[in-house]
Amino acid sequence: MALAYSDVTIVVDERDDLFYTRAALRAHRPEEGRITVQPTPANNSPTALAHDMLYALGKRLAPGPNSPDVWLDSVNAAWLAAAAWGVATGVRHVVVPRAHLLTIRRIDQLLAWREMTGAQLTLLWQKAPRGLPPALARVERRISGRDQFEALLAEPGPIPARPSFPPALPAKTGPAAVTVVPRQSPAARQPQETRSASMRPGQRAHPCTGAMATAQLVQAAPAIEIASEEAAALAALAHPLAAGALSVLAFTRAGLGSLRFTRDLDITGDVSTVKIHGIGHRYCPLYPVPAWARPLLAGARAHHRLTTHPPADSVFAPVMLAEARHLRAHAGRLPRLDLTLPVGILVP
Repeated sequence: MALAYSDVTIVVDERDDLFYTRAALRAHRPEEGRITVQPTPANNSPTALAHDMLYALGKRLAPGPNSPDVWLDSVNAAWLAAAAWGVATGVRHVVVPRAHLLTIRRIDQLLAWREMTGAQLTLLWQKAPRGLPPALARVERRISGRDQFEALLAEPGPIPARPSFPPALPAKTGPAAVTVVPRQSPAARQPQETRSASMRPGQRAHPCTGAMATAQLVQAAPAIEIASEEAAALAALAHPLAAGALSVLAFTRAGLGSLRFTRDLDITGDVSTVKIHGIGHRYCPLYPVPAWARPLLAGARAHHRLTTHPPADSVFAPVMLAEARHLRAHAGRLPRLDLTLPVGILVP
């Protein structure tokens, strides 16, 4: 069997036994890294299955013809978003009932998504197997029978169930630590690292280190608390870059000019801390990432890495340029967070 199909299983249910569908629906446990994706019947949109995947991942696309999620009507954008959320939330097993109703193109999309995420894929083929398309006919792992299917759902997947987001380490104490205290003047609260980057006219800017290195010297500024309802609304946003950018703005109230320069290396490996950059890197504070925001920032970073950007590239630049109007529209749908003014400067 080809390596590309080593984690793909066909469950043959020629009689369309209701048991298999019910078992698949019961298996939907995102907290355990297993989701069940139900294809929307008779939806001919090229992005329909990607949207079904996003829905299974807990994301909700904004409705309407002028929706801020209209950029997810692009097939590549929608599947990339689904892959980023799958990676960020640790999906290890995806079960798709009624796969025999999918077109060859959508089956190819599912297989490509599996390649990007490394997750296990189980397709319920609820008709005679002689109709399998060529891509699935090469899959050697086929099962039939209730016991086999239940055992399959109990198997561990090829990747961990959910990334661990441990609490941030205590800030370093001692003479090397610099405490960032709110309401001080900018000059007083600049970390030592970024004060040294202050420039004379014509002087080249000093390169700014990433969050991990800075965290060894600088204590993080306090994050702003938001209500659970607003956190849930941000968590439901479908596009990882929009969700990540708005979440950072919500708990830091940083300016968009600062967020524009946030790089992959400005997010610690455990997504516990993010670094925001000031003009000329004169003031680049650290912020602890609240628990509710860590999966969202992880989704933005996964999206960045799946598009093969290097660590020194800006994570949020794409959503602040070509797709800025969509970010602004999402901010307007979250009035209690009061993000419309800072985001509004992106669009005339």
